[in-house]
Amino acid sequence: MFLSVVLLLLLVRDSYASHFYGVMMTYYPKASYINGSTSVELHYKLSYDLCTHTDSWSCSGNCGTETQILPLTKVDEISGEWCQREAVTSRQLTSNSPLTLVFASSAWISNVHGIGSWRAVTNVELRTRSDISKANTSPQTTILPALRVPYNCQRNISMLTFDPDGDDVRCRFASSALSECVTSTNMSDLNISSSSCTLLFSSSASSSQGSYVVQMVMEDFPLQTITLTQTGGSQVQKTTSDAISTIPIQFVLKVDAAAPSCTEGQYLPRFLSPTPNNRAQLYTSVNQMLVIIISSQATQATSSELLYSGPYNVNKSSLGSGSFSLTWTPSVAEDGESHPICFVVQATVSISRYQSELRCVIVTVGNSDCTKN
Repeated sequence: MFLSVVLLLLLVRDSYASHFYGVMMTYYPKASYINGSTSVELHYKLSYDLCTHTDSWSCSGNCGTETQILPLTKVDEISGEWCQREAVTSRQLTSNSPLTLVFASSAWISNVHGIGSWRAVTNVELRTRSDISKANTSPQTTILPALRVPYNCQRNISMLTFDPDGDDVRCRFASSALSECVTSTNMSDLNISSSSCTLLFSSSASSSQGSYVVQMVMEDFPLQTITLTQTGGSQVQKTTSDAISTIPIQFVLKVDAAAPSCTEGQYLPRFLSPTPNNRAQLYTSVNQMLVIIISSQATQATSSELLYSGPYNVNKSSLGSGSFSLTWTPSVAEDGESHPICFVVQATVSISRYQSELRCVIVTVGNSDCTKN
C-alpha cells in the first residue's frame, strides 16, 4: 500500500514537472522625457501543457517600476496539447540605460535530450540611436508552442523576422556558455540559417521521433556603425557585427511517425489562395477589423484545426472545408505598432496529426509607410 502511494505521488510530481512548451518576448520603446526618464512596453508569451502555471521574470540593470498592462490571457490548442498565454507589461525607467530580463525555472515537457530546466534572456536596448534619433525596437516575431513534422519529410520552418527599425535580423541557437539557456541543445537533424532565420529539418531515421526542445535567440544588427547615447551623454558604438538587442524564441518540435506521403496537399495540408504569403505585411487602422482568410487542402486527411499565435484578442472561426478566418481589431494602444501572427493548419487521419508549413504575417497598425524588411 505504501509503495503504491509513493508511486502515485511520483507520477503526479512528474506529470506536473513536465509542463513547459516555450517562451518568447519582444519590446517597444514608448515615451521619453526631458529629465532623461523613459518607458518601454514588453510583450511576452509563455506556453505550457495547461495555463495554470505561474511566471516570474527577474530583472537586472535599469529595471525601473513595472506596471501590468495586459494580464496573462490564453489561447488553447483544441485537443488540449498546449496552451499559450500572452501578457504586456510596461516599465517606467529613470534613464535610458539597458536592462536584462530573465525567465528561468523548470521543467520542459518530456523530450529526447532529457532537458529539464529552462532559461530565456531578453536584452533591452533603449539608448538613443544616431541613425534614427530614437531608442531601438526589438525584432517582432512569434511562434507556436509546438510544431509537428513526420520524420521522413524535410521541412523548412521560416521564422518571421520583422524589424521596425529596418535592421538586419539574424537567428542562432541559444548558448549555455552565454547563459542564454541552461542546457544547449544539439540536434543533428535540425540546422538554422542565420540570415533568413529558417530552421531546416531533414531526417530519414525512425529513431529521430520524439519531442525536441528548440532554444533560439533573435538579434538585430545595424546596417552601418551607429552610436548609442545614454542619459547623461556617455556613448558606445555598435558595428554591423554587434547585436543591438536579443530576444528569446523557445518552443517544441515534435517529430512524428512517417507520413504515407510528404507531398503537400495530400496528408500535409497545402495552403490555397487567398491565404497570405509567408512574411506578408498587412495594414489596418485603429478600431478597424482586419480579416485574414486562410484556405487549405489535404486530400487524404481532414483539415480539422487552425493553430495560431498572435495578439491576445485575435478571434478564430472555421469556414468549413479546410478554410478558416482570423479577425483582429486593434485598439489605440496598438497604434503605430507592428504585430506578428503565425499559423499552421492541422489535419488528422485517425490518431495521426499532420501540419502544414508555418506561415506568418506582420500587421502594422496606422501608417502604411513603415519600414519594410
